[in-house]
Parts: sequence; structure tokens; C-alpha cells
Amino acid sequence: MDKLAIVVPCYNEEEVLKIASSTLRNVLDDLVRKGKISGDSFVLFVNDGSTDRTWELIEEEHAAYPAQVCGVKLAGNVGHQFALTAGLLTAKDMCDVTISIDADLQDDVAVIEEMIDKFHDGKDIVYGVRKERKTDTFFKRTTAQLFYKFMHMMGVKIVYNHADFRLMSRRAVEEFSKYKETNLFLRGMMPLIGYPTDCVYYDRKERVAGESKYPLKKMVMLAFNGISSFSVKPIGLITAAGFMIVFLSFVAALYALISYFTGHVVKGWTSLILSIWFLGGMQLIAIGLVGQYIGKIYIEVKGRPRYNIEKILPCGDHSVEGGDGGRSGHSAGSD
Repeated sequence: MDKLAIVVPCYNEEEVLKIASSTLRNVLDDLVRKGKISGDSFVLFVNDGSTDRTWELIEEEHAAYPAQVCGVKLAGNVGHQFALTAGLLTAKDMCDVTISIDADLQDDVAVIEEMIDKFHDGKDIVYGVRKERKTDTFFKRTTAQLFYKFMHMMGVKIVYNHADFRLMSRRAVEEFSKYKETNLFLRGMMPLIGYPTDCVYYDRKERVAGESKYPLKKMVMLAFNGISSFSVKPIGLITAAGFMIVFLSFVAALYALISYFTGHVVKGWTSLILSIWFLGGMQLIAIGLVGQYIGKIYIEVKGRPRYNIEKILPCGDHSVEGGDGGRSGHSAGSD
């Protein structure tokens, strides 16, 4: 029987932690009763440097349900993508299959059983995909759709309307562990693994409690990180724009010469000022974009740990270690 680990990254989730733990434990119990997973399956909460009582609540859940609830405490706040990676790589050697889900329970846990069924049918990665975005505001829905379309235009392989609710087999996680980059965009990395995949579809719910941990600023940063980590097309587009502007400048120069020799010169500075501002803006954008790519190279070549694990609460008699080949960083053993 396959052992399942449900990996839940958490940042300031004290309002939903108990609810999430109860709900996910019920999911495990139901799947065990149906004979679809082994009885020693568990939930792994990853505390991403929370400033509230999230870790204390994880410890309480672990004390109450030591066989079903595990915990990983990161030494500081490193962000959702790193926290999820820490959970996946910690669970990698403890289970046969993982499912990642956010603690807010907006993703429908009812489709977890369907994910497991597809895993038993031979799928190594099963994506949870939203059917529609009726619960989103007009602004969020529009920008999200533009984001996915723009990512495809930039040549990035990404599953439309999929976030980080997904099933991964053990061999898929092991393959993922070989990807050592610091600039993580998991939605774009998973299709690169190449193993058999499938999708399950669901309607996203409202948050059970608390507030979203992904405001507009973080969403924009995630989008830019995804584009710049998987595509160099933006640099190509700016290069093409540069050539076009040079061509237009020759046309403008020709027009100016014709006007001069025909005596139709209009004195003024508006066109000159506009062109200077336009070209100056294009140069600054180009320099800034190239600088972003150089900055990513700078971060990658230093090879610093992506996260540090401060404490691990193992399930039952499991002894767990965090790590991904020297790039994750972890404490020496469990506390």
C-alpha cells in the first residue's frame, strides 16, 4: 500500500491551522478506509518563519496526533516556493507519493481521492486545475488570465489555472530534487520533469479564515520571477524594439532632411523632447531588464542554501532529514 504525505506550507496561519489539520486528517482516514493509501500516511506542516502561533499549533497537533501530523520549522521566512520545496524534499524519503496544498483550504480536498486514483493509474504528477475563476475579483481574474497567456507567449510551459495544488510520485520528487536553482518557480519547473501527468478539475473555495498571503505585490514578483527564470524572450523583444527605434530614427532623419531642403521646417522642441524621453525610457528599461538577469546569475553562482531547517517533528518512529544535495541547508538531525 502506498504511503501518502500531504505537504502544507504555512505562514501566519494560526486561524486556519487547526481546521486544516482536522480536515486533512479526515481525508487520510477516509482514503485509508477505502484501501487507497497505507495507514501510516501523514500530514507535514512547514512553518515558513511565521510570526504568530502557527508553530505552537503545529506542535500541539503533533502532540495530539503523533502518527498523523509532522512538522518542519524553517529558521526564517523564505517564501512559499522555498517552504513548499523544503516540505517536499523532507517528505521525499518518508513516503511513496506527496500532495501539496495550501493551509487556507481554498483548494478542494475532495479531489485528492481522484488524484490518488490517477497516481495508481500510472501518473507521476497530477495537477489540480481550477475550472473557473468566479470567486476572483474582476482585476485578479483578468490579470491571472493575462499572466498565463503571456507565459505561454514567452515560451514557458505552464498548466493553465494551476497553482501549487498537485500530486507528485516519489520518483518525480527525486527528479525535482536535482533542480538546484535558487530562483524557484515551481509551476514552470514541474512540466520539465517529463513523467506522465494528468489533471483533476475543481471549483476553488473562499478562505476558511484569515487573509491571503499573496497580495498584488507578491503576485507581480512571482510572475516576473517565473518569466525571467524560464525565458530570455524579454531580452530578445527589447533588442527587436531597439532595432525598430533605430530604423524609425533613420526615417525621421530622412523626413527632417526633406523638410529642410523644401523649406517646410517647423521650429519647435516638442518632438525633440518626446523622442529624448522615449529613447531614454527604453534604455533604462533595457538596462534594468538585463540587470535583473545578471542579478539572478549572481544569486545562483553563490550557491547559498535555499532554506535552513531549525526543527523537525517526525511522525511515529520516522527519523527525517531535510536536504537536497547540499543546496537546501538543514540542522543536524531532528529536535
